Amino acid sequence: MIKLMDKWRITNRLLNHSSKLIFDRRLSANSHNSVFRSALEYSESLVKRGFGNASTIRYRCFGSEATKFERNAAFSTLNSEDVSYFKELLGEKSVIQDEDVLLAANEDWMRKYRGSSKLLLQPRTTNEVSQILKYCNSRLLAVVPQGGNTGLVGGSVPVFDEVIINMGSMNNIITFDKGSGVLVCEAGCILENLVSFLDDHGFIMPLDLGAKGSCQIGGNVSTNAGGLRLVRYGSLHGNVLGLEAVLANGDVIDMLGTLRKDNTGYDLKHLFIGSEGSLGIVTKVSIHTPPKLSSVNLAFLACRDYFSCQKLLREAKRKLGEILSAFEFLDNQSMDLVLTYLEGVRNPFSSSMHNFYVLIETTGSEESYDREKLEAFLLSSMEGGLISDGVIAQDINQASSFWRIREVPNFNSIYYPCVQDYLNL
Repeated sequence: MIKLMDKWRITNRLLNHSSKLIFDRRLSANSHNSVFRSALEYSESLVKRGFGNASTIRYRCFGSEATKFERNAAFSTLNSEDVSYFKELLGEKSVIQDEDVLLAANEDWMRKYRGSSKLLLQPRTTNEVSQILKYCNSRLLAVVPQGGNTGLVGGSVPVFDEVIINMGSMNNIITFDKGSGVLVCEAGCILENLVSFLDDHGFIMPLDLGAKGSCQIGGNVSTNAGGLRLVRYGSLHGNVLGLEAVLANGDVIDMLGTLRKDNTGYDLKHLFIGSEGSLGIVTKVSIHTPPKLSSVNLAFLACRDYFSCQKLLREAKRKLGEILSAFEFLDNQSMDLVLTYLEGVRNPFSSSMHNFYVLIETTGSEESYDREKLEAFLLSSMEGGLISDGVIAQDINQASSFWRIREVPNFNSIYYPCVQDYLNL
């Protein structure tokens, strides 16, 4: 456990380091601070576009129009000596220069953003991550951390020729305590593998995503991913108990606590949850996992308008209370795309189409009680005009088919990039 004074020192170092990340590069082209360029270049772009002083990042842009960036001349270019160093550190197999592999790593999952990196590194330990960042920092080589590369906003791919640090080789489960339900694992663990591991032990992950077969827990933490169970278990800020991270200069910060209640000073892990690699690279995570409950019910519902969906959510929280575990939404465009482009997907309401759709899942320990409570809620909602039709899954196969409809609309953005998720609770 980190002592209070240790936490104070780490906080002071981290805040000083992140301040230099934002400001010093703007003041000095020869600065030897952090290798992460995104915060500075973003702030500088705001000045160019007339948004005022970039010494403080006060503005956020929302939209799909791409912004043109110029490569910062202060960063070095990769050379053969750099590659030789990494091969000596990691071994030949963990230093990737193959064009086909790099092509996939340079492109985001949505195929909207593409970098031109010439090198992908696959560290296997925290020390290797530390040595990579320490060297890159000394050489002023820009880097980009990468997990499963399933994000929708291009955050895991290079902007220019950054060195890609892929965490997929750090995929070990370190410990699992059945008494407390605390799982400690490395950042490269694929979410679905963690789900399967916990299922064998009678527990579940508090996080579930449509991309669980590819996404990694370190990327989930770094983006503060919400997922399908947020309405029941909350965000990762509440479920992550601790983490280990490596700063851009190679310093390792050990915050890998396993206590649910830790009042010993600053809770630094929250700075890294959702920071998207801008403060450092997450290498290990400890997360609280709830026990797996036996009673699960799923209803696929149709609503006439969006306001009915909103009111249905409020009523579900009130009337289903402790057994409500998921509330998911999709519109008729998403449904139409799923039915058109995905084989084997069937409309739960035969051939009829509706304006909006909602999935409600309940999870509890008493099958008959939970089922009766859900059916009573659906009956009152239909009588009140909140839902126009509905189907309750009768077995696990039908439940899986319902979830498949909800989990795949993002795949259809490949065909229609304008169609995205609107509500994910």
